[in-house]
Amino acid sequence: MSPDAKQSKAAGAAPKKRRRGNPRVPNWLIAVIFILIFTIGPYLAFTKHIPFTSYGYELKATFTNSANISLKSPVRIAGVEVGKVIKSERDGDATTVTFTVDDSGRPIHKNAFATVKPRIFLEGNFFIDLDPGSPGAPELGSGGTIPISHTSTAVQIDEVLTALQSPVRADLGRLLESYGQALTHVPSAAEDADQLPMVKGLSGGQALNKTFQYGGEAGKYSAQVTNALTGTQKHDLARLVSGSARAFNAFSADQAALQGLIDNFDVFTGALANQSENLRTTVHELAPTLRTAHTSLVSLDRSLPPLRTYAIELTPAVAELPGLINASKPWLAQVRPLLSGKEAGGAVKLLAESTPGLAGATQAGKSVALPQANQLSLCTTKVLVPTSEQPINDRFSDGGPNYRDFWRLLSDFASASQNFDGNGPYLRAQGGGGPVLLEEFNPTFELAPLQHQFSRVTEVPLGTQPQLQGQPEARPDVRCETNPVPDVNSGPGQVGATGVNVVTPR
Repeated sequence: MSPDAKQSKAAGAAPKKRRRGNPRVPNWLIAVIFILIFTIGPYLAFTKHIPFTSYGYELKATFTNSANISLKSPVRIAGVEVGKVIKSERDGDATTVTFTVDDSGRPIHKNAFATVKPRIFLEGNFFIDLDPGSPGAPELGSGGTIPISHTSTAVQIDEVLTALQSPVRADLGRLLESYGQALTHVPSAAEDADQLPMVKGLSGGQALNKTFQYGGEAGKYSAQVTNALTGTQKHDLARLVSGSARAFNAFSADQAALQGLIDNFDVFTGALANQSENLRTTVHELAPTLRTAHTSLVSLDRSLPPLRTYAIELTPAVAELPGLINASKPWLAQVRPLLSGKEAGGAVKLLAESTPGLAGATQAGKSVALPQANQLSLCTTKVLVPTSEQPINDRFSDGGPNYRDFWRLLSDFASASQNFDGNGPYLRAQGGGGPVLLEEFNPTFELAPLQHQFSRVTEVPLGTQPQLQGQPEARPDVRCETNPVPDVNSGPGQVGATGVNVVTPR
């Protein structure tokens, strides 16, 4: 075979050789891919959500009227878009709207508030304005619902126009006209008879202008009240708002009770209307009452800081009060029979009968006994006690106050009269004896033989202390406490003559 023939044979066999590693994609698979791209792709681009998957953090809000809220309407917090509406459905007479919240808008608390508001003219439709609530409230979990009591809707133009129908507009006009007449009407003498002097002869507008004279002081007090509402600790106002929200939620949860409250309030206002004259008199007296109460309130305001300190100091004692009550129960069980009619009840009855007499004696004692007791106390404090605290300076002195010698004398006398035979105490007296004979003239006896007395002693007496004196001068016109404190170591307090004669000294 020639070379040309071999080359031609090789060229004819080449198309029958198959390449491996690059298989051809079937036409049906290419068609399916194009269908998915041109159907599912636009759906995902439009909805921005993968089917059969969760939207993430979702919340629900129940509105009385969701207006023109629609799917994909934005959800905003402080003007910043944080989510969108994904579902809206009827819930009885209300509408429940489901929406998402991004992580940038969390956390949303249980006292959150949602409002349907209109967007600007160029945007069209409405959006949900979300207030995330106070930081102290618990966080609302995914799937949670904001109740209808925490939602509101924007007023529609048709609602405004419906409210301003012809009869309503006529009534509004008459109201404005009557209000203008009330402001410009000059009162008559009969109408001014029971008015305050400061507004007599003034029209309603002029009287209202005079109220601005008190605006500065009223504004100051309003600022103080507003400052007090913030509380004394952090988040006090938030806790107040939260507590008020719970109270209003309780009202909205029981519509029947709320209706009863409104009905009772209507009865109450009707009763006030029936007593309009008395109410008018009360309001007329309110101004002087407020002026009088202002002084009391100022004093009360000054007493509150010490009262708060007292309450803080009292807190530990209040904590111990339950234990004190438990410990007092056995004592109360014992006291109850004691206070019965047979025991303390009878004593109380006798005391009640004697109380008028005791009160009379007390009243009489205020004018007689108490002044005398006061003078006796002053005399004791200023004269007698200082006198008794002076030491007697003689050779028997121990350097202590002289009142101790008096009490020691009584103690020695009591011990000297004791015995051990069971016949009772008695004092043993023994006549003196000794080589020295003494004579004393005693003029106190009327019998002549007893004018001279003789006795024997062992030693000659050195002197007499204190010296015997006559009765002091009585001065009822001089108060005792004005006298000087006597000196027990001068005058009659010193050692004096004995007053006796030594007959036979040995």
